[in-house]
Amino acid sequence: MAYRHGVYVSEVPTSLVPPVQSDASLPVVVGTAPVNLLDDPSAAVNKPILAYSYAEAVAALGFVPAKNGKFAYSLCEFIKSQFALFAAGPVVLINVLDPADHKVDETDEELAVVAGRVALPEGTLRASVVVKAQGGTPTYTEGTDYELTLNEDGSVNIVALSGGSMPTTGSVLVTYSAIDPTAVDANDVIGGVDALTGKATGLELVNEVFPRFRLVPGQILAPGFSTDPTVAAVMKAKAANINGHFRAISLVDIPTDSVAQYSDAPAWKNTNNIVDPLEVACWPMLRFGDELHHLSTQLAGLICRTDAENDGIPYVSPSNKNLQAMATVLEDGTEVFLGPDSAAYLNGEGIVTGLNFIGGWKAWGNRTAAYPAITDPKDSFLPVRRMMNWIGNTLILTFWQKVDDPLNRRQIDTVVDSANVWLNGLAARGAIIGGRVEFLESENPTTDLMDGIARFHVYVTPPSPNREIDFVLEYDPSYLAGLFG
Repeated sequence: MAYRHGVYVSEVPTSLVPPVQSDASLPVVVGTAPVNLLDDPSAAVNKPILAYSYAEAVAALGFVPAKNGKFAYSLCEFIKSQFALFAAGPVVLINVLDPADHKVDETDEELAVVAGRVALPEGTLRASVVVKAQGGTPTYTEGTDYELTLNEDGSVNIVALSGGSMPTTGSVLVTYSAIDPTAVDANDVIGGVDALTGKATGLELVNEVFPRFRLVPGQILAPGFSTDPTVAAVMKAKAANINGHFRAISLVDIPTDSVAQYSDAPAWKNTNNIVDPLEVACWPMLRFGDELHHLSTQLAGLICRTDAENDGIPYVSPSNKNLQAMATVLEDGTEVFLGPDSAAYLNGEGIVTGLNFIGGWKAWGNRTAAYPAITDPKDSFLPVRRMMNWIGNTLILTFWQKVDDPLNRRQIDTVVDSANVWLNGLAARGAIIGGRVEFLESENPTTDLMDGIARFHVYVTPPSPNREIDFVLEYDPSYLAGLFG
C-alpha cells in the first residue's frame, strides 16, 4: 500500500437497499394487427412493441375499427379497450400476422373503375399492387398514372391521376395480395424458436420483454386465441417462468360459441385443464356499444386501472370494479342474463364473469382458475396470487445487485433489514397485513453456505378480498320499553 499522510475519506455500501419496483399489471398481448397499413409491414411481425398511448400503438401496428360488432384483428380490440376505455398503459403488443404467410393472392382480377377509383379489399398490401389495362398491356405506373390511398377500414383505393394513362371509367386488371387474419392459427400464437436463426416467435417472445424494455410482464393475454386449450397451456407455462425468474398471470377466455350456458362453463374449464393458480378463467364476452370484447381484454385494463389507483400495488381485487360494458354476450351477440346467484356459481368454480346488479356493470369474481380444487389463499385468490408474484418479482429486481457479493454478516443484514423495511412500509399502507424476512439456520446448512447459497425466509400475509359480508338481524323486544317514555 502507498505511503499516506493526512486525512482521507472512504465509502461503504448503504446498509439499506431501496426496492426496485416491478410493474405488477403490465399486459403482454399476442395477436393480430392490420400491418398492411404500415409503410413496412414486415417490421411489425413477431416483435414486442411497447406502447404508452393509443396513438403510439396505432402508429406501430395500425388500427381497423370493429365491423358489425367484431374486430377482425385481436390487437385492435385490445388497443381500443386498454387506451380508449380504461386509459391504462403501458402495454407490450406482439403481432403474429405475417404478410408473407397469412395472405390471399389475386392475379389480374378485373375490377371496375368508378369515378376514377378502384376499390381493393381490406388488408391489401400496397407494395403488391400491379395495375394493367384490359388485355394486359400497358402496365400503369404508380405516381404517374395512379396513386394508392388508405381508408379507415384498412381497404385501399386505386385513384387515377390527372394526366396519367389509367382510365377513369370501365375496368382494369389488378394483381394484389391481401393479409388474411383468419389464416392465423394457434400454432402462430404459440410460436417457437427457429433452430437455424434462433429467432423467437409468438408467445416465446414473452422472454424478450424484460431484456428489451426493463419491464416485467404482469399479465399474458391472447384474446380470441386463448379459447384454444393449447394456447392457454403455453400462456400458463410462460406466466410461471419468465426469464427463469419472474412470474405473471395469464388471462384465458372460455369459448362462448361452444359454451352457451353458464352452467356448462365449469365443465369446459376442467376438461381443458384450465386449473392453474396463475390462470384466470373468463366467461362470457362483453358488448360495449356495438362492439364485442373478450372479457379477458377488459379485465386486463381493469386490473391495470385498479393497480394504478393503488400506487401500482396489486393488493386490491378488480372484482366489483366497473367494466366498460352494456351487456354480457355470446360470440354471436346473443345476450346472456346473469344474476348474483348464477355469477356466484361461476365464481365458486374459479371463473370470473360480468354482473350488472348494483352500480352498473362490474367484473365479478376473485378466484383464480385453481379454485375450488385448491383453496390455499395464495393460489386461489387473484389479488393474493398477484401480490405473491409482485413481491417475488420485486425481491429479485432489488437484490440482484447483491448477487456475488461476499456472503458475510454484512450481506445478510443488508438483505434482511432492507426487505423488512420495505415490508413494514407495505403493512403501514394496508397492502399487506404483515410481513418479515428471516435468515434461519435450519434452512441454511453449512454445505450450502460453503457453496455460496443463502436462503431468506419471507413471511407475508396479503389481505384476502372481503368476498362476503354478513349481517345478523335480530328483533330486540327490549326497545319496546321506549314506548312508555
